[in-house]
Amino acid sequence: MKITTIHKLCCPFDKADLKLEIIEQTLDKDIRTGSLTCTECKRFYPIISGIPIMNPDEYRDVEIEDAYYQFLELDKSNHNIENFRLIE
Repeated sequence: MKITTIHKLCCPFDKADLKLEIIEQTLDKDIRTGSLTCTECKRFYPIISGIPIMNPDEYRDVEIEDAYYQFLELDKSNHNIENFRLIE
């Protein structure tokens, strides 16, 4: 995902701004791994292989996102995610 794309995206549920967290970038500074979090409803959207996963909750595939969540646990990140929302 190009870093400039963040300015074109918003939360599909409440249209609020998204906070970007970059974990891994390519040599061209494209985002390879990271996340987007809604500043209002706290929905969590992972970026996996450069693709932001921003499907509605009922269409999200936990199996696809599970590897990312396991990575966050190994990385000792302070992310607690429940029902696709970031719990602080």
